[in-house]
Amino acid sequence: MFKRLFACLLLIVSASVAQADKPLIPAPPQLAATAYILVDAHTGQVLVEHDADKQIPPASLTKMMTSYIVSEELEKGTIKEQDSVNISEKAWRKGGSKMFVKVGDKVPVIDLLRGVIVQSGNDASIALAEYVSGSEEVFAEVMNQQAQLLGMDDTHFVNATGWPAEGHLTTARDLSKLARALIQDHPSHYALYSEKYFRFNGINQPNRNRLLWRDPAVDGIKTGHTEEAGYCLVASAVKRGMRLISVVVGTDSDEKRAAETQKLLAYGFRYYQTHKVYGSNDVLQTERVWGGKTDTVGVAVSRDVFVTIPRGGEESIKADLIIDGELKAPLAKGQQVGKVVVNLDGETVADVPAVVAEDVEEAGLFKRLWDSIKRFVMGFFQ
Repeated sequence: MFKRLFACLLLIVSASVAQADKPLIPAPPQLAATAYILVDAHTGQVLVEHDADKQIPPASLTKMMTSYIVSEELEKGTIKEQDSVNISEKAWRKGGSKMFVKVGDKVPVIDLLRGVIVQSGNDASIALAEYVSGSEEVFAEVMNQQAQLLGMDDTHFVNATGWPAEGHLTTARDLSKLARALIQDHPSHYALYSEKYFRFNGINQPNRNRLLWRDPAVDGIKTGHTEEAGYCLVASAVKRGMRLISVVVGTDSDEKRAAETQKLLAYGFRYYQTHKVYGSNDVLQTERVWGGKTDTVGVAVSRDVFVTIPRGGEESIKADLIIDGELKAPLAKGQQVGKVVVNLDGETVADVPAVVAEDVEEAGLFKRLWDSIKRFVMGFFQ
């Protein structure tokens, strides 16, 4: 009786200690915005969200997709940064924010890209759309195709600028996916989003993202505003090896979109961290290989493994390596032989292929025969 009582007390104390050691995380801030989301850029983990799947007009946040597609074409080599783009009357006449190009001007692609990103120029956006696809209408089709590839399932584009149009809609979640793609897929062009000014035709215009001046951790991304959309801001910042992406849409002022974004970023950095569980070159363990010139091979993960955890919660991580049966030569470096499953407090947060770390050539006939005999004998006893 006493032993059972002591065991129960021990379990209660252990549970209390474990609970005490668990990081405390308060409820996220409630923002004065139509919708918002906060995402860890490394892992894609959503930390905070509110009406993140509500369709809203994206205003000039649309230009994130415009710049993404231009960067794609530059990397493919179909266009070049110094290509001269002829400015059409349509581009010149477009109202709203401008880069101030003129009809008939020949402007390098890279200058127009800065005009889109820094100055939020509608004229620059249309000029690039026409250069890449022949017309803005065709470019919008490309935008929608790219949106599908990025998993932006609730997004539909009608133009390259974000000018109000029926059916031109997206969501906070989809915009976070686009922002993550901008950062990961085109890092050199993403650097343009941190530029505070761009001077063209003698006109020096500031980036409308106030946080570039207020917070040195912020290095992008894009503002937007129309009467229907309200004031919007997609931002990204890096602190202590963690990159966060925030999307705040539908605030009532330029100042409010910056202030509400700061609340969201501050919460994420204060209470969460990005933890690197494994690097792509880390050998997790050595496995037996049958019929190979060597008897063992190292098993690694196919890529860096990051997880988002409460700050100070590393002890809650558990990783399991699962091998898909016996390994038989030949094996090629990078060949998948299993997976690594990472759990946080019992919930799976990462599932990554496990691969062999080096080539293993097939052995000669005698070695293969000898290994077959050993496998048979071992199997018999097992």
